[in-house]
Amino acid sequence: MPPRIALVSAREALALDEDMEPLAAALHQAGADVATPFWDDPAVDWRAYSAAVLRSTWDYAERIDEFLPWADRCAQQTVLLNPPALVRWNTDKHYLLELAQKGIPVVPTRFVEPGSVAAQHIERFLGGGADALTIGTANSFAEFVVKPSIGAGSRDAARYRRHEIERATEHLARLLAQGRSVMLQPYLGRVDEHGETALIYLGGEFSHAIRKGPLLRAGAALVDGLFAPEQISPRQPQPDERAVGLQACTAIGSSGPVYARIDLIRGADDAPVVLELELTEPSLFFAHAPGSARRFARAVLERARCAG
Repeated sequence: MPPRIALVSAREALALDEDMEPLAAALHQAGADVATPFWDDPAVDWRAYSAAVLRSTWDYAERIDEFLPWADRCAQQTVLLNPPALVRWNTDKHYLLELAQKGIPVVPTRFVEPGSVAAQHIERFLGGGADALTIGTANSFAEFVVKPSIGAGSRDAARYRRHEIERATEHLARLLAQGRSVMLQPYLGRVDEHGETALIYLGGEFSHAIRKGPLLRAGAALVDGLFAPEQISPRQPQPDERAVGLQACTAIGSSGPVYARIDLIRGADDAPVVLELELTEPSLFFAHAPGSARRFARAVLERARCAG
């Protein structure tokens, strides 16, 4: 029997997932049967699949208390890619603390936990004081970002100027009142010119990179939908970006994600820093790298075969 692969999506996301069609075609060409079930469909029998690949489960951030237990259950019935322990670690950006402890450069970040007084944390963050709640050091900055530590697609993230303290404090307080951990970060302005660099690894090997244009506009409303519109183009990563990407891949450990996307931006000193690791449901931008969907299909089928 040919292997059966589930490319897992969400109801609102399936039609928006530009990676789905080329990946399904590559898997078909490699001899697999392919389906695109929704992660929260109770009628799906995950035991019927050789592997389930998280592709566009883009509603997970608002449903994290449902999504993570589902990932555990799914992994008991089939091979879940990426594995649930890695997904659990990656869906909460507190992992930036661990990366920083391992010497990997990350965007300076202050974490604010539910029950905190929003105004006090905004004041301390803008004052530049470093303490146990802050990772990295930030020089003086004109703008900053408020965003949840569990989030996707720039939803509930916003960029503020220093004089917009009242708006930023209201935003922070609202997220805290929802029981969500929040991140305060300086807005690293080189992204407006240079964009983000996303390094994409398939089967443990570097595959390709893209440039993502700046997403957060000053004064813009919060994202309405699953993700903010993106400006994507191919990019040849610089040696220093590849070096940081390798550091991050090493830090992920021997669990070996079958796919990983490492998003970098350049700091005030022009050195690349990790903005986030995407190991759960990232867009992989196959359209911008000929052959990448076939490489990924081979990696998925190899993982399914080894686990079978």
